[in-house]
Amino acid sequence: MFKKILIANRGEIACRVIKSAQKMGIKTVAIYSDADAKALHVEMADEAVNIGPPPANQSYIVIDKVMAAIKETGAEAVHPGYGFLSENPKFADALERDGVAFIGPPKPAIEAMGDKITSKKIAQDANVSTVPGYMGLIEDADEAVKISNEIGYPVMIKASAGGGGKGMRIAWNDDEAREGFQSSKNEAASSFGDDRIFIEKFVTQPRHIEIQVLCDSHGNGIYLGERECSIQRRNQKVIEEAPSPFLDEKTRKAMGEQAVALAKAVDYASAGTVEFIVDGDRNFYFLEMNTRLQVEHPVSELITGVDLVEQMIRVANGEKLKIKQSDVKLNGWAMESRLYAEDPFRGFLPSIGRLTRYRPPAETPDYLPGVVPKAPVVRNDTGVFEGGEISMYYDPMIAKLCTWGASREEAIEAMRVALDRFEVEGIGHNIPFLQAVYDHPKFISGDMTTAFIEEEYPDGFEGVTLDDATTRKVAAGVAAMNRVIEIRRARISGTMDNHERHVGTEWVVTGRGLDDIALTIAADPDGATVTFEDGTTHRIESDWTPGDSVAALMVDGKEMVLKTERVTGGIRVRHRGADMKLAIYTPRQAELAALMPEKLPPDTSKMLLCPMPGLIVKVDVAVGDEVQEGQALCTVEAMKMENILRAEKRAVVSKINAAAGDSLAVDDVIMEFE
Repeated sequence: MFKKILIANRGEIACRVIKSAQKMGIKTVAIYSDADAKALHVEMADEAVNIGPPPANQSYIVIDKVMAAIKETGAEAVHPGYGFLSENPKFADALERDGVAFIGPPKPAIEAMGDKITSKKIAQDANVSTVPGYMGLIEDADEAVKISNEIGYPVMIKASAGGGGKGMRIAWNDDEAREGFQSSKNEAASSFGDDRIFIEKFVTQPRHIEIQVLCDSHGNGIYLGERECSIQRRNQKVIEEAPSPFLDEKTRKAMGEQAVALAKAVDYASAGTVEFIVDGDRNFYFLEMNTRLQVEHPVSELITGVDLVEQMIRVANGEKLKIKQSDVKLNGWAMESRLYAEDPFRGFLPSIGRLTRYRPPAETPDYLPGVVPKAPVVRNDTGVFEGGEISMYYDPMIAKLCTWGASREEAIEAMRVALDRFEVEGIGHNIPFLQAVYDHPKFISGDMTTAFIEEEYPDGFEGVTLDDATTRKVAAGVAAMNRVIEIRRARISGTMDNHERHVGTEWVVTGRGLDDIALTIAADPDGATVTFEDGTTHRIESDWTPGDSVAALMVDGKEMVLKTERVTGGIRVRHRGADMKLAIYTPRQAELAALMPEKLPPDTSKMLLCPMPGLIVKVDVAVGDEVQEGQALCTVEAMKMENILRAEKRAVVSKINAAAGDSLAVDDVIMEFE
């Protein structure tokens, strides 16, 4: 077995590989850019080597620098993680020349499957079902429009060397095909150094379901069930689960066997993923094969008890698989939530900055990949820490929060509670959106497609409005918490002999968009009973103390977790995607507060504000231009993605404050309108 391996990656996946290597007794080497000098993967590894400036094209994907680190440390093998050099045949070639093992598939398999056009032809030859499309190279936008019409709209425009949702656009008409072709080409060139584009039919009402395969270099191959990845935004997966709530055993077996047949057709050896699009009748079509470890691999590990990273290392060491297809049993259900540094209230645009607070929920202490769970599991794969920076140079994923349960319902409930307890402050993040999805009736039923987000949130995500019953429980909990605050205040003031005489029992809870909720609190040594005007009651029990940012309350015997923050005039509460500032008044204070005028935010309706930190790629209009609703105004690049900002209504451009090449912060004014 290898004595030392180098991880040619960063962040959570580097940390994940290190954990399995440590379990196997293998020493690890981390590489890092200047921006990652204090990163978690650097701290976890036995050795670490600096490889250059923050931009990935000056550090993590510079093959010569990685090879120099390998030579310097004497690493015998390299695990590439995902992204960066993981599917770069030139890197695999360089390792082979230097006699260093690549913990991944053979170079010919990477080349064959890494090119989406070639992979589709191989899939067809291997009798794998494929999506109709144009397999040749497309020279320009005019040809893209012509081909799109021949295939029939809608079409998917994709980068041949793409991945992770980059270089990918859906077009429903000629204008979108023309614009999407150029954007996909630009993103592909920027992210992969390969701007080749192809077009295929976009399957409507699709589900994205993928098969995990594992092969060795001795001709053995198995599949480890499937993963449902239909909850996507901009073709980037957000929530994954295993198994799929949609597949039956017959379809699972057919997809698995085709996936293994494709892997064997290219002499695959390692862990890999074959992705399929599945329609409402369970017809499935080959999408692509990822010749690497997938971001969502933990859910497969949770339901099969197989440590995929360990298996990759063993296969790279020349070992035969000890697992046969008949050994693979799907046990329970697993969920994965991708926590992104992005602001769901600003169209999910990237957010950067310092993590002023990062407190994940407690992980299940005795769980390790390769162990079949028997009780609910919480697993958090992460590469960040409190006080660390979310950089503009890399992917915005903060962590992968995973849960396992004996059933889908149990796994979902475990995830809800884990998200309730997950504290992230200092940057925008998508926890409120994830919470909303897990409570959405369509998701709960398993009735979702890859269009779930655009169909259910067509105008963007604006937060969650809790139902009346939940709102009343939150109000009861906040009132009980406020009583604790008032008791402490009375004690500190030195004015109380018996706090029961000084802290009132009648209160009014109110907030923006919320009707005043009048209630009475009857406290006892074990908690408080909160009674509303209509006579209904809630029993509140908790050991919460002022200053705690998470309040774990028992409301009528059932746990309810609130993220809390003291604000002027009350308490800010976040729960299940809702974010509320609740004021708690005495009845007289409530009467007076109702007379106070509401402070309105400034009017920015005649300005185009930069929605995230980024670089202006181009400005499409000039002063004096009349723009129409939906017209492209400018393009901002952030975290390797191009974002086209469009006019929200008809207007005339009166001033432009930024030009191509300018770096802007959030809410910087790009242009103004008459």
